[in-house]
Amino acid sequence: MIRRRSLLSLFIMPLVAAPALVPALAAGPVPAYQPDARDRADLARIEAYLNGLRSLKAHFLQVAPNGAVAQGTAWLQRPGRMRFQYDPPSPLLLVAGHGLVVFHDSQLNQTSNIPIGQTPLGILLADTVSMSGDVTVTGMQRQPGQIQVSLVRTTSPADGTLTLVFADNPLTLRQWSVVDAQRQETRVTLYNVELGGSFDPKLFEFIDPRFFHGREGGG
Repeated sequence: MIRRRSLLSLFIMPLVAAPALVPALAAGPVPAYQPDARDRADLARIEAYLNGLRSLKAHFLQVAPNGAVAQGTAWLQRPGRMRFQYDPPSPLLLVAGHGLVVFHDSQLNQTSNIPIGQTPLGILLADTVSMSGDVTVTGMQRQPGQIQVSLVRTTSPADGTLTLVFADNPLTLRQWSVVDAQRQETRVTLYNVELGGSFDPKLFEFIDPRFFHGREGGG
């Protein structure tokens, strides 16, 4: 079963890198990536696509660094809202909204709150997505019918790398992965994607069950 630590590794870039594992990043700025004309054209297409992607619903398959697999349903509504509803028997739930990412483990009865701006997917959930400025593109790769782009936060490249994978013609987000400072990768693949539409705002709200039960009991 996928555990809470694997979920956190997907959404949190650790604040302190391990210098022995990433000496080049810890020592200074990320090595310069020089896009050619084709890269610049594709980056402009990716920016336009992501900024036009305001909402989606999809099934997801998540692979943790230890190979554990989980799946469920994801909702994304930009800016700043996401829900990962894991299928049983996973006890995990992720809800992003109101500037926070909330992780809840019903089995351990633990809840964590992290500012969206401190998570790699904060890049994707931003109101405006840019491939420059606060974000630095570190590389692009192409395969037949596929483009992938790797990104870091410009001011803290040692924190980790977010890689977005797109099907091409037409351009469609299919997968993302996070490699953290310890070089551990967590990967999410989307399928049965439904673009557009609006969702119940309550999907992106989380009420701690401990608080709810306390009120029921008069506490």
